[in-house]
Amino acid sequence: MSSAKFDVVGLGNAIVDVLARADDAFLTQHGIAKDAMSLIEEPRAELLTAHALNPVITSGGSGANTIAGLASFGAAAGYIGKIADDDLGHQFMREMMATGVPFHTRPLTDGPATARSIIFVTDDGHRSMNTFLGASVLFSKDDVDAQMVRDGSILYLEGYLFDKDEAKAAFVHAAEIAKAAGRKVAITLSDSFCVDRHRASFRQLVRGYADIVFANEAELKSLYETDDFEAALGMLHSECAIAAVTRSEKGSVVFGDGAPIAVPAEPVAKVIDTTGAGDQYAAGFLFGIARGLPLATCARLGHIAAAEVISHFGPRPEQSYKALAEKAGIFA
Repeated sequence: MSSAKFDVVGLGNAIVDVLARADDAFLTQHGIAKDAMSLIEEPRAELLTAHALNPVITSGGSGANTIAGLASFGAAAGYIGKIADDDLGHQFMREMMATGVPFHTRPLTDGPATARSIIFVTDDGHRSMNTFLGASVLFSKDDVDAQMVRDGSILYLEGYLFDKDEAKAAFVHAAEIAKAAGRKVAITLSDSFCVDRHRASFRQLVRGYADIVFANEAELKSLYETDDFEAALGMLHSECAIAAVTRSEKGSVVFGDGAPIAVPAEPVAKVIDTTGAGDQYAAGFLFGIARGLPLATCARLGHIAAAEVISHFGPRPEQSYKALAEKAGIFA
């Protein structure tokens, strides 16, 4: 196996986030499911954007957030995702490149607009996501940068991208390229909504390709159709080598060769916005894996990143994760 140019290469939905504060009455008025992700069409995206009060518009997308977080730790990372040739697409490309992450996927010139997620954040810090997938899911095998995949020590696949057959085929194609190059494949289940829609395909991906799996408690239970967390964890343990399952304020449970390890969450003075918490946890964990650190340390790096991102508005780091890790006594 040749040496890797990148620690991690991410493949996911290239999305621009429109973040705004709202109260529960606003959510009810507009028929928005609280603390969930709902897929919407472009007209509703335009409507909700128009009703967003003083929005913050920033590049997002779960996998792209993780890649930006990895860059903040000091990792070498690349990204593959589909944008349209429009203003939001250009913003996404600029902001991705500004983090030091190469992003060269050919934009869509004829078709839907760049994807956006209109995210309403309530005073309790919960985020309600309304996502127009637009150009992001018009992703095919032809969009997979095979050389970039081969150049990455770990290929990180984002479950949100999994909504069209062409994107599923691209996932498998990218995973096969990574495996043939002797690289590791990491998969995040992204949302229980995604798991409910694509359970059989996710199970096949986990069993057939995944070296590392990320999930939260709800996604894990959905994957194995059980309300028993320990039973679901055991089933996942039998199907993949390494996994990290987040449990909000309870921290996370991680496993490798041995018994599962429970790792506590980092303290947070005030939760401002939970958008990006799981994405940044994955960034810390993957950074630790790329550096060969013990799993408990990988999880702690994940919690440090998650604690930072939920302490402010927006899904990407405002402070240097590398500096925070050094301050915590983790020198990776």
